[in-house]
Formats: sequence, C-alpha cells, structure tokens
Amino acid sequence: MKTRKISTKIKTIGVIFFLLMLSILLTSIYLNQKNSKDAATIHIASNQSVLTQKISKIVFYTKQANSTSFSALNQAIKEFSDNLRTLKLGNLSLGIVKTPTQTIFQQVSKIESSWKMFKNNLDTYKKLSISKDKNNKVLLDQNIVDIFKSNILLLEETEQLINLYILYSEEKINSIKNFQYFAALLLLILISYGFTQFKQIESHAQEFLNYSKEIIENPDNTHLKTMNIDAESEIVEATDTLNCFIKKVNSAMDYSAGAIEQSKNASSKLEEITDEFDKVLDELKDSTQITKHLDKSEDMVIESTEELINSTKKLQKLKDELDKLLNSLT
Repeated sequence: MKTRKISTKIKTIGVIFFLLMLSILLTSIYLNQKNSKDAATIHIASNQSVLTQKISKIVFYTKQANSTSFSALNQAIKEFSDNLRTLKLGNLSLGIVKTPTQTIFQQVSKIESSWKMFKNNLDTYKKLSISKDKNNKVLLDQNIVDIFKSNILLLEETEQLINLYILYSEEKINSIKNFQYFAALLLLILISYGFTQFKQIESHAQEFLNYSKEIIENPDNTHLKTMNIDAESEIVEATDTLNCFIKKVNSAMDYSAGAIEQSKNASSKLEEITDEFDKVLDELKDSTQITKHLDKSEDMVIESTEELINSTKKLQKLKDELDKLLNSLT
C-alpha cells in the first residue's frame, strides 16, 4: 500500500508555503525596523561630526568677542558626551543597541580618546579665558591651535565611524535581501511543484473515473480486468475496493456459467428419461415386463432427481453469491 496521501501532500505544500510567506513577511518587517534603528544610529554619529565643528565655531566666536559666557559651549559638550555614551552603550528608548561589531567598538574607543584630548583643551580654554592674567595670551593662542588640531582629528575619527555604521547597515540589508530573494525563489519552486502534484493527482483521479465508466458500460458478459494504478494511497485504496468487487463479479459469472451448464445437463437427462419411458411402454408385453420396466424407470427417475437436486443446490449457491455482491454494493 502506498504511503503517499493526497491530504498529506496538500498539507505539506500548504505548511511550507505558509512558512515561506511568513518568513518573507517577518524579514520585511525586521528589515524596516533595522533600517529605522540604523538610520537613528547614523544620525547620531553624523550629529557628532556637526557638534565637533559647532564647538570649534563657538570657541572661535567667544574668543573674538572676548566673551566668558560658555553656556552654549557647555551644552554642545554635554550633547557630544551623551551621544558618545549612546553609541557605545546603546539606548533602548531610542531603539539603539550598543556597538554591534568589534570594528565599530574599536572606532568608538578611538573617538573617546580623541574626545578626552579635545575636551581637555576646551577646559583649558575656559580657564585661560576667565583668567585676567595678561601673560596668558600666548598660552591662550597656543590652546586655540591645539583645539583646532584636536578638532580635525576628532572630526576624521567621527567621519570614519559614520562610514563604518553605513557599511554595517548596507551589509545587513544585503544579507536580509538575499534571504528574501532566496525565499522568493523557493516559493516559486514550491508553486511549480504544487501545480505539478495537483495535475498528477487530477490525472490519477481521472484515470480511476474512466476505468469505472468502462466497467459500467461493459458491452458483454466477459470477465472484467482488475485495475493497477500507481497513485496516492486514497486512490489506491479505492482501486483495491474496485478490484475486489471485480473479482466477486467474475467469480459470480463463473459460478453462474457452471450452474447453467448443470441445468442444461439436467434438462438433457429428463429428455433421455422421457424417450426411454416411451420406449419402455412400447416394448411392454405382459405384467412381468411392466414391473421390470417400471423398476428400471423408477431408478432412472431417482437418478434424474438427484441431478436436479444438485442443480438446485448450485443455483442456490449462485443466489447466495449474488446476494453477497448486492450487499457489498449497498
């Protein structure tokens, strides 16, 4: 018996189709979420570059104006420090994770070192700007040079970090897209396979129906041939049931033919008895001969009666077989 089932095939194809569609949907959702998170991370990294230049501009303007108000400078310094901490440790409220790769972590560490040097120069600038010692002018000018030098280094490191985040995001997006393409290809293959299987199931079912019609439209009483079909288990089971029915019909036909032959033999015997009885009557001369021939006729009648009883039994068996056949059809 085949273990392949139509229901199993359909369920298997359906489950695989559902899983593939679900995986494509989930990866699309994941891709959109990661794009949003990566965009936020890249935005913060880019903002660091802007803050670096902004801090340098604030230093330049405050020096030119001989201002000792550092509120804007302190705010920019605090924002840069907070952003750097977010890039390193992550921020769940913003959907930003900590440094995702070792390369990015190392680059953030370099920025931290450059930022410490840059911030130390800024702290020195604020102290020298507040001081009223005129001899500090040379130190202040040198400090401004150090600020701009460390600013350039910090800006370069920040730009490199931005590029690393962009590269990481693109590689991740490409990996997810490749998976989507692969899943879509599997989906097309599954659809083609499913279509082929459904056509095969349809062909097997049609073959079974056509053979059933041939049995119904059988023009004579010849023996029916059993059906052998390589198909799914449900169709094979139906074929086996049909073959069992065909065997019973063929058996009934064989038995019917034997009963008819017995009936013909019995009829022939009766004719012989009749002819013999007529001959006996013609040949009778006296009572002794009558008794003798009557006894002979009686033996012949008994013999023919036994033949009729045997024929009756065979016809009764034929009736029983036909009754069983009718019961199997209902």
